[in-house]
Amino acid sequence: MNENTAQLAAPQPLPAPVFDPRPGLSAAIALAGRTLAAVRPDQYDLPTPCEEFDVRRLSSHLVAVLRRIAVIGRGEDPFGVPSFADELPDGAWAGAWAPAALEAEAVWSDDSVLSRELRLPIGPKPGAVGAVIYTSELTVHTWDLARATGQQPAWDPALVERVLDVMRRSLPAGRRGGPVPYGAVVAVDEDAPAIDRLVAWAGRRP
Repeated sequence: MNENTAQLAAPQPLPAPVFDPRPGLSAAIALAGRTLAAVRPDQYDLPTPCEEFDVRRLSSHLVAVLRRIAVIGRGEDPFGVPSFADELPDGAWAGAWAPAALEAEAVWSDDSVLSRELRLPIGPKPGAVGAVIYTSELTVHTWDLARATGQQPAWDPALVERVLDVMRRSLPAGRRGGPVPYGAVVAVDEDAPAIDRLVAWAGRRP
């Protein structure tokens, strides 16, 4: 799932959440950073459940997504940030994560960002909606990276349930393939862990 094309494909508008989504975004950023830091050099060429990316490419993409989160929060053009941090050499992604996370946290600490109309790849949206979208993006890609590298992140079930609710409303089961870069929903038990149900809805096999 590429952040540029995946979010552009969302077929339904998302209402602004009634809760402050920034703690969830912060938690997703932190968990992605910990997962990225645990990647070993011998794993860079491994495939990930996101067929577009191996571990190297996904690691680079995650850093770019985090940088874009800060740019969007400032009201700037999201496409001014490349989709990959290609200037970083292998293994430098974790080192780049901390300063990018601090920048994103600083930008999004302004309460007014939630109600401001921001420029997202899918078009103008309130900041609160943007925070939810990027929490979803980071969570699914963190799972991709963790699955590829044999990690077991400590998922927050309540947060993942909220992300799943957003995914189900914005990405209906019948709208897959073609311009919608997601696979078909994978069947899982209704009582499966929240993270399994989330990635299954995103077309991954838990």
